[in-house]
Amino acid sequence: MALREELERQGAWLFRRRSYLPLLILPVLLVALRDSECLEPLLGDGAEDLWEFFCIGVSFFGFFIRCFTVGHVPKGTSGRNTKDQIAERLNTTGMYSVVRHPLYLGNFFIMLGMAMFTQVWWFVLIAVLAFWIYYERIIFKEEEFLRQKFGDAFVEWARTTPAFLPRLGNWRKPDLPFSLKTVLKREYTGLFVISSSFTLLETAGDFVSEGALEIEMGWLVFFGISLVAYLTLRTLKKKTRLLHVEGR
Repeated sequence: MALREELERQGAWLFRRRSYLPLLILPVLLVALRDSECLEPLLGDGAEDLWEFFCIGVSFFGFFIRCFTVGHVPKGTSGRNTKDQIAERLNTTGMYSVVRHPLYLGNFFIMLGMAMFTQVWWFVLIAVLAFWIYYERIIFKEEEFLRQKFGDAFVEWARTTPAFLPRLGNWRKPDLPFSLKTVLKREYTGLFVISSSFTLLETAGDFVSEGALEIEMGWLVFFGISLVAYLTLRTLKKKTRLLHVEGR
């Protein structure tokens, strides 16, 4: 099998399993947690707290990229589908005018913040390399699909728009106005994943380093608010049309 077909085949396989394959890094994370909590002994509680806030900020920056992207896209694009590629039209404005894969760029920052939270440099390196290998193939598969469906329009857009490193000078105003309802409908899961992941990382790190299972009140409130938001928005999405926006 030629390399192009092999990469496309691998990308399709990874795409269909992208919801849970990242969990394979958990055994490496458990090993890394043994070396976590290194800032507190060296620089004190204050420095560790600042670092944790910074890491959370990095992940929420990625979440903001996703929200800003999703808030401007039409129906049938930029979804969370995992079975098959879906694209009713080619997005080339808004975030898609500066980078071809803004949602994956957002995912990268979300992942990076979580990896940095461990305070283990080698785990951050492994996470970044795994992300690159993983998404490189998914991106290849997606772009083959877009090339076949949109032809020259895709080729011209790809010629001037970077795949992953944004070119801000390319910015073009989105075709559609920002829709908060669309963001709430489509990104509530991401918010819950971020809050629960950081809460689990903090709790697991303390348990491994101190041998005591304890959840600080701040983290419990952080998790509780996101859980309530998740359940509320999921119910509104599944049981009502309050979050429905025509054409989104």
